[in-house]
Amino acid sequence: MLLYLTEYLAQFHSGFNVFQYLTLRAILGVLTALIISFVVGPLMIRRLSHYQIGQTVRDDGPETHLSKAGTPTMGGALILVAIGISTLLWSDLGNRYVWVALLVTFAFGIIGFVDDYKKLVQRDPRGLIARYKYFWQSVAGLAAALFLYYTAENPVETQLIIPFVKDVVIDLGFGYVLLTYFVIVGTSNSVNLTDGLDGLAILPAVMVAGGLGIFAYLAGNAVFAKYLGIPFVPGVGEMVVLCGSLMGAGLGFLWFNTYPAQVFMGDVGALALGAALGVIAVLVRQELALMIMGGVFVMETVSVILQVVSYKLTGRRIFRMAPLHHHFELKGWPEPRVIVRFWIVTIILVLVGLASLKIR
Repeated sequence: MLLYLTEYLAQFHSGFNVFQYLTLRAILGVLTALIISFVVGPLMIRRLSHYQIGQTVRDDGPETHLSKAGTPTMGGALILVAIGISTLLWSDLGNRYVWVALLVTFAFGIIGFVDDYKKLVQRDPRGLIARYKYFWQSVAGLAAALFLYYTAENPVETQLIIPFVKDVVIDLGFGYVLLTYFVIVGTSNSVNLTDGLDGLAILPAVMVAGGLGIFAYLAGNAVFAKYLGIPFVPGVGEMVVLCGSLMGAGLGFLWFNTYPAQVFMGDVGALALGAALGVIAVLVRQELALMIMGGVFVMETVSVILQVVSYKLTGRRIFRMAPLHHHFELKGWPEPRVIVRFWIVTIILVLVGLASLKIR
């Protein structure tokens, strides 16, 4: 929105041309989302507390979580507001990738909002019934996948890029739709599973968004893409602004969500953040790099799958409790130790993912 204004003002003063630079708009996106979070956050927490929209705690979970009961939740709405306003202000609204990413993010946010609303306001412990939740996630994921497939303008937009391997691409054909669907829906649910401790999910999401932002900037620049041997996707550089907005919103939310949390994001935030990371990875053609950088999300999901399969087949549990972060809690790790160590692992994995830009 402001990009159009600065383009108009550049006719009268050349200094406004500086707003054409993606790097500046990405930085402004970070700062705008951060400021919105700081301003709106306290008000939102007070309103959630006033209406007693608080966290419910499982009886079979770690005993240390019992004190979290009643903590305001659905704070992920703050993240969505900050991302939406910041992206609309600083991105090129004529770019189709911007709209696809925003619509997917908010579609999953709405699904999460309905689930949270049923649990916390209507006091229905089931929330949005699982099959309905998965149905609407599938609708949103498939809609995005089909739109991107049928509007693809270059062959690279539907090819699979293999990290650390040079000049190897796989033409997916219609398989691109299935891959896109699984990446968006899978990442959304993975982040949701990870969101079980104060700040555990939000900072890894911020770090992965930063990594994807670097991929987006390079993939959207013909010179850098050619030099690095990565696919050049015209227009995808605008995802840098969305990544920056996500980072700013996430850091602003972490200010209130850090241990001991004043507010939790709920499904409205976790499902939306995961979907955002998934669709950005698809757009920049780095689905496999996302699996590397988001390794914490992958481990959490795999731990749940292994736990369920093992219990059904053998009657035994592999972990003391799934997802994985609860296993370490029950082993005696204090909550802050689990959180920070998962953050450290994410930093390492993001660096490994970024290394694929040069190690090929």
